[in-house]
Amino acid sequence: LGRRRFGPQGFSRVYPFNDGDLTICGAVLMNYLSKYEYVPWPDLQYIFGEIMYGGHITDQWDRRVTATYLQKLIVPDLLINMNLGQNFKSPDASKFSYAQYVKYIEERFPGETPQMFELHPNAEIGYLTNHSANIFEGIRHLAGGSRARGVSDVAGARESTQLLLEQLPEDLDMVEIRSRIPDMTPYIIVALQESERVNVLLQEIRSSLTELQLGIAGALNVSERMEELAVDLANNKVSDAWAKKAYASLKPLWLWFSDLSLRYTQLSEWTKLDWARGPLLRSTWVAGLFNPMSFLTAVVQVTSRALSEPLDFMRIRTMVTNHYDPRDLPRHPEHGVFIHGLFMEGAAWEMGKGDEEGYITDPKLKELHPDMPVVNAYAVLEEEMTWDNMYHCPVFVTSQRAHTFVFEANIRMDADDTDTRWILGGASMLLSDD
Repeated sequence: LGRRRFGPQGFSRVYPFNDGDLTICGAVLMNYLSKYEYVPWPDLQYIFGEIMYGGHITDQWDRRVTATYLQKLIVPDLLINMNLGQNFKSPDASKFSYAQYVKYIEERFPGETPQMFELHPNAEIGYLTNHSANIFEGIRHLAGGSRARGVSDVAGARESTQLLLEQLPEDLDMVEIRSRIPDMTPYIIVALQESERVNVLLQEIRSSLTELQLGIAGALNVSERMEELAVDLANNKVSDAWAKKAYASLKPLWLWFSDLSLRYTQLSEWTKLDWARGPLLRSTWVAGLFNPMSFLTAVVQVTSRALSEPLDFMRIRTMVTNHYDPRDLPRHPEHGVFIHGLFMEGAAWEMGKGDEEGYITDPKLKELHPDMPVVNAYAVLEEEMTWDNMYHCPVFVTSQRAHTFVFEANIRMDADDTDTRWILGGASMLLSDD
């Protein structure tokens, strides 16, 4: 339960675990111990992880964490001096009474550090940073939000409104883009969908800012919507109306707006390509797409058509290159696409030597989201997919995880490594450094 304090890296979602779950598990354990000559360890793992506690868990990655804990802890060694934490071993059950167990736990139980839950110390830094941000956010809300304050924010939004309108790019010319399409391939369809979505967002931003500008000038009555937008501008917050037509992001307003400009630039470059010669940039900033999964689905579709295989029999496979800068890539990949702009959380990446692929490793202290090199994503038949010495790494859009899940990547581990520590460490890849 202590993992919850470390936010999504501990558990992606909040679950109603309580003392009742522990009590029932204890009763089940007592029943099994009293009725069986041998302890059915696999049965206990399943009952606790899939039914008792697992009944609350709706996220597959959280369920994996719980199952891994049980596989590691509900084992015969638990009763014979198994190491459970720093300077804390399980006593020998044959030598300790109930009272001695209670006293031992009260005196020796270690504090709730990230290492106690097999998380990296960076998890504590992330927790404290988010906790501090929430405190300041609470203070800001308590500072007041009266009608007079709203009017004041509207008047003070003149400069921000003007600056945003000046920097806002024009809509992409969909008529011109469509006129150059030689064939509606999966990649071109994704480019069109992304272009249409960015135009919808730009139009919403432009219309709401123009409306607020007219309200400031006195040409329109100031509405509640204008007041809310003015307050958001003053607080460096993305308007809810904009967020509904945008993409998942935890960035404050001005960083979000800069991010939007970069997304627009990539789409502009992509749609200006000579699609008759090739429908892709050399490397795609996949985090800059409204729907990253649609792009990866296009990779699968192209391969599926080339091999004349059913789409359901294909899956994405990843290989991490030894290039951080996509401009260093000599050419397009032989198979699939190059994608960049990914980050690690709960782990880092050790670069390979020469043509050898690197491997997942521990992050440096205070590096919460280390950069990942360019990744080659391509499609293979499910039956050809191998997971030898690979970590099943979830990829999320933001550090909130949960509903922002994109796909499962195969990340290489060191030769003598196991995936247990990366699962319990909450290792994942993110498309956005919040």
